[in-house]
Amino acid sequence: MTTESGKKSRLIEEMKAQSGQDPNSCYQCGKCSAACPVTAALDLMPHQVIRYLQLGLEDELAESKTPWICASCFTCAARCPRDIDLARMMEGIRLSVLRCREGNKFGPADLTPEQLEKLPQQALVSGFRKYNK
Repeated sequence: MTTESGKKSRLIEEMKAQSGQDPNSCYQCGKCSAACPVTAALDLMPHQVIRYLQLGLEDELAESKTPWICASCFTCAARCPRDIDLARMMEGIRLSVLRCREGNKFGPADLTPEQLEKLPQQALVSGFRKYNK
């Protein structure tokens, strides 16, 4: 049985590994939500997604439509005073959900740092895996 704090730290570490972003750096100013052009279609505002990550609410994030609707326009990253790239975290959430549904086939730990730097965006790789069966 996983403790609540263990679940939080596992989710934070997974997000750091997949996106290179630390959700704990966010202090919830809300500028990402104010800048987001697709907030009308979201069920969770961008700053709420980060808060869910901070609280370890993995199941709620998996059920949310927000990570799939995110346009990855990087407006949130441009407005963030802490230089957090929320679009990369949204991609990390999508990847995490896909891995949970289909099994973990490949992880960041399987690659060297040099390989990670040269890879295309995870969205391309995820899309290739999803539709090339």
